[in-house]
Amino acid sequence: MSYKEYLKSTQQRIQACLDLMLPASHINPVRLHTAMRYSALNPGKRIRPALVYATGKMLNVDIERLDTPAVAVELIHAYSLIHDDLPCMDDDDLRRGIPTCHVKFDEATAVLAGDALQTLAFELLVNDWKVEISDSKKLAMLALLSKASGSVGMGGGQAIDLLMTNKGSNTLNDLETLESMHRMKTGALIKASVELGFLASDCEDQVVLSNLRTYSENLGLAFQIRDDILDIESDTETLGKPQGSDLDKNKLTFPAILGMDGAKRRAEELIATSLGALERLTFDSDELASFARYIIDRDY
Repeated sequence: MSYKEYLKSTQQRIQACLDLMLPASHINPVRLHTAMRYSALNPGKRIRPALVYATGKMLNVDIERLDTPAVAVELIHAYSLIHDDLPCMDDDDLRRGIPTCHVKFDEATAVLAGDALQTLAFELLVNDWKVEISDSKKLAMLALLSKASGSVGMGGGQAIDLLMTNKGSNTLNDLETLESMHRMKTGALIKASVELGFLASDCEDQVVLSNLRTYSENLGLAFQIRDDILDIESDTETLGKPQGSDLDKNKLTFPAILGMDGAKRRAEELIATSLGALERLTFDSDELASFARYIIDRDY
């Protein structure tokens, strides 16, 4: 199965799971639940749940066992997009080709929808399992996703990003700072997705986990570099969000520091490291390897 076919199959599965696990829009408070569903069900790439499924598949985990962690990580991602788009953050009006949550509803509803999606992710990890899993595994998943979302993960990365915006190319413009920020903002949740797949398995091999961490850490950074490149090379219709928004906001990006060719080379280096980590595993990691290539070949 090609990565496109595999990604399509996981997109369809996660869409159905999200529809089932999100509160129905007719349940009070109706406006809040409608906003939650509007943002979470708006079709996206679904990379993070796909990584949960691909890692679990590699480790011979039944797919039903992966549904809840896959939904949980996608809910965290959806909440982060709602909050990133707010006027006090990036102030974006378009997300995945449709109006952002605060534009469609209002700012207060968007804040609450993001908050509720985040807490729903944690609730599902604890309570909504289709299959038996130990309390220690649930706790490990909860701790993992909480840390990836917090001040040393995605939330902290966003805070640093806001500090760097509009500072120009002479402030905090070293590659190490930029990479550190994006390992938190983008990479932490991608890394968590792979680790959730590992935790759902019966594998306890720490060498396997170490290699999966190397794979996912480098994959997450390559993903962000490709996003920076697409912000320049792609168009609004393809991206589903305003093209050139990083430039308009004077954000520090990988092309700004390395140049376009240098940014593409850096992404290739990171993917090579990711693939090298997979080659050290004794499992069939074809889907994970395909995703690594997809990350820097994608056009949106």
